[in-house]
Amino acid sequence: MVTSFLSFALNAVSRSSRFFPQFARRDAIPFVGASKRHLSLVADISEFQCDEFHDDNKETEKDSALREALSQLAGDFGRESMLSLQRFFNSRRAPVISTGSLKLDLALGIGGLPKGRMVEIYGREASGKTTLALHIVKEAQKLGGYCAYLDVENAMDPSLAESIGVNTENLLISHPDSAENLLCMVDMLTKSGSVDVIVVDSVAALVPQCEIDGSIGDNKRDVQARMMTQALRKIYSSLCRSQTLIIFLNQVRCNPKSGQAFGRVDEVTCGGNALKFYSAMRLRMIRTGLLMSEDKITGLGVCVQVVKNKLAPAMLKAELAIQFGRGFFRESEVLELACEYGIISKGGNYFIEGEVFGDKEEAERYLAENNGVLENIVMVLRTRLFERKV
Repeated sequence: MVTSFLSFALNAVSRSSRFFPQFARRDAIPFVGASKRHLSLVADISEFQCDEFHDDNKETEKDSALREALSQLAGDFGRESMLSLQRFFNSRRAPVISTGSLKLDLALGIGGLPKGRMVEIYGREASGKTTLALHIVKEAQKLGGYCAYLDVENAMDPSLAESIGVNTENLLISHPDSAENLLCMVDMLTKSGSVDVIVVDSVAALVPQCEIDGSIGDNKRDVQARMMTQALRKIYSSLCRSQTLIIFLNQVRCNPKSGQAFGRVDEVTCGGNALKFYSAMRLRMIRTGLLMSEDKITGLGVCVQVVKNKLAPAMLKAELAIQFGRGFFRESEVLELACEYGIISKGGNYFIEGEVFGDKEEAERYLAENNGVLENIVMVLRTRLFERKV
């Protein structure tokens, strides 16, 4: 009853002030009901503004003002600074380069590593970082691109690269003598726009010129981190107008400030924090075990975790196998994914291209000996897995 009476009184006052403006008051009129909780205030209706009608003249003025501002930006700062919604939407789907592993491409969410971005691959020693980088170079060369491998550690084996499938005759290899020279080289190659993949192996081995010229034992605190911060700002500016994929391999160190007393040790990467922020993707590689064949160690089992991903959901993992001297065990993962998605029939036996195989080892051996059949299955799988993302 109290609520209905209050609503009736409000409607009455509103109608009276609308049709009889002389009765409208600017001060508030209190209504007190049976309970002290019911208190209402009625303000002057003239204080409320109605929605304005759409004015075409104002819209025209705004449009002309925007065009004039864009023209001034293009004239003062260059065409690259000009704002354009069409340019933004055209570049939403970044072109990618496969990692050589379908499982890892699936974990990345977009089918590979994006061109025109920085990627950091880090992990402990002998965890497969160089092998992954060489597979990426191989996939880029298959697309007809040029690649550069900046071997700071002076540890790349050309025979291993050739066994993985890298064309070393068409690969630019350099051993820079200082960190400044290497970063200037990366910036120049990125500006040229002619190189598809640049691999820096590794950030931890970058030595500033001041350390080379100084004596052993000199305290050069945070020189490498400051240099990386300055260089990455410049390289990233060049990368915004290029389609080059820059891969930084990095090592990890144990953080002495972590809680070691409780059995927990944090791992930190070398080169400061700038690379973490500028990288579009960060991949962490972890050794999980050894591959055995007749009591003989033939490879490593690794887990690649997508720690950071600006283009797809992160924190996904891919379990891979690396064979010594050959790289990724592609036949195993291709066979597994092909059976999962129904490309290869499995009813006790494996049916591949009209051939019947009794066990998994025979099927993997057949795929390893017939590279054409393997590539056809990979092509069908990529179409099936990434047709919505490409």
